[in-house]
Amino acid sequence: MSTGLFDSPPMPLVREERPVIETEVYRSLSGTAIAAVCVAILSPLAFLAWSLVTVPAMGVILATVAIRDVARRSEAVTGRGLAIGALVGSSVIFLASLTYQTIVYVNELPEGFERIHYGLLQPLPGDPPTAIPETAVALHGQDVLLKGFIYPDSQHKGIKQFVLCRDQGDCCFGGDPKLTDRVLVRLSDPAGIAYTQRLVKIAGRFRVEPMGLAEMGGGVLYHIDDGFLR
Repeated sequence: MSTGLFDSPPMPLVREERPVIETEVYRSLSGTAIAAVCVAILSPLAFLAWSLVTVPAMGVILATVAIRDVARRSEAVTGRGLAIGALVGSSVIFLASLTYQTIVYVNELPEGFERIHYGLLQPLPGDPPTAIPETAVALHGQDVLLKGFIYPDSQHKGIKQFVLCRDQGDCCFGGDPKLTDRVLVRLSDPAGIAYTQRLVKIAGRFRVEPMGLAEMGGGVLYHIDDGFLR
């Protein structure tokens, strides 16, 4: 069919193509990675005590688990960078605190002194609770180092004499420590020390001598004379 001068030829039908939008799959942040970061932040506590070295050690374990978990489920979880950062931080603090605590442990014992613990002062099974074991008698007159907690009383500064007890539960929360968990300490420094709830290390001359002590409700069996802090 012919077309007129002003007639336009029919245009071919073109289907409009719309751009395909790629949607990114949501991935959740690994809970283990978050926990590893939190533990890594707390890791410097390891410099305060031997027992707290377990904090950065736990951080290393959690971070390792998180890295493996993210690698195994990369399509569902993320947080590998956080886990690697926590792993590095916890590892460094673990090694540094372990070295520091080892140095402190080696240097805290004065030359010629013996490191002792409360287990040596306990009666044998079947003996009366006030019995003095041979292990304690053997320490009489020896220079020793003993760790424990100061039994609280009304004095908080300039303390020259105090009872050192085995654990903080007996000392600080109204408990009455066992007789064999008490050591009466007399310090050589006339200025004395201030009360603290933290573990203290006392060096001095050990002595076995049962005596009454009214403020302790029963007395003491053991003493450390000429004591000083380490």
